[in-house]
Amino acid sequence: MDETIGVMVCGHGSRDVDAIREFEAVAKGIRARLPHYDVESGFLEFARPVIRDGLDKLRARGVRRILAVPGMLFAAGHAKNDIPSVLNTYQAQIPGLRIDYARELGIDDKLLRAAGARIAAALEGAGDHIDRHETLLMVVGRGASDPDANSNVAKVMRLLWEGFGFGWGETAYSGVTFPLVAPALEHAARLGYRRIVVFPYFLFTGVLVKRIYDHTDAVAARHPEIEFVKASYLRDHPLVLDAFAERVEEILTGANVMNCKLCKYRTRILGFEAEVGQPQESHHHHVEGIGTGDGHDHHHDHHHHDHHPHHHPPYPHADHPLGPRTLKRERG
Repeated sequence: MDETIGVMVCGHGSRDVDAIREFEAVAKGIRARLPHYDVESGFLEFARPVIRDGLDKLRARGVRRILAVPGMLFAAGHAKNDIPSVLNTYQAQIPGLRIDYARELGIDDKLLRAAGARIAAALEGAGDHIDRHETLLMVVGRGASDPDANSNVAKVMRLLWEGFGFGWGETAYSGVTFPLVAPALEHAARLGYRRIVVFPYFLFTGVLVKRIYDHTDAVAARHPEIEFVKASYLRDHPLVLDAFAERVEEILTGANVMNCKLCKYRTRILGFEAEVGQPQESHHHHVEGIGTGDGHDHHHDHHHHDHHPHHHPPYPHADHPLGPRTLKRERG
């Protein structure tokens, strides 16, 4: 083991105990693939240990260079702004410490093969009585106020759609942007396909994945003539773990290139022009460590940030009829 180099796996965090358990399983898998490094993990918000706790542990064991990898599929605000802010602040406070930041998993052949395996398993469980040409694939992403990240979900859907040869493909999102899951599924149900496969392109479970499945059940109940199949999300598929290990090694080989061509913080993207050049600062200091374990505050809601003192730029399409405002109607 190289005692001077350590690896920090930076997760988002969740109040969902199952999500935390799954993240820890991924961190364990990364450790197994990188036995020559000291590996720690931590969360941006809503769970402990927080990222700085993991950094402290590595430094206490003599690590002087840390290779930090975001435990996220795509680079939106958390991977582009919030985690770098935490890492940069920590590094500035510790003379002689070097932290290098890996790129996100992104669109990767390993991830696509893992996604394909999850969909194939769902199809096998459902049976082969419906032809793939009569099947529609619905890929559901997390959803962000970053069009670059949102467009990656659509690209993943297209690659999976063509790869399987399904009759049609659609993309939906669990929040922030549009179309959301319920209206997207209602739209898909009108297209005349006999089967709809719903695949959450997520690493871990949590409120959002469970909500995706709940919406699927609700729409399925309204359309008994269509067979709805719920595929599992990625979790700790071996190919996912391989991709994480690859991101860490890329830092040392000089191949660590984050795609910033369409980053809304650096390039004028249609509808998001006002966000170019915004300072990189984490919006999550107020919720670090909140959410799991003893003494956490149940009154915060991660999906409603408007009551916190920080300010996100307004999302240009917040009033889209198929987007976030439909969630407000659901909550009553």
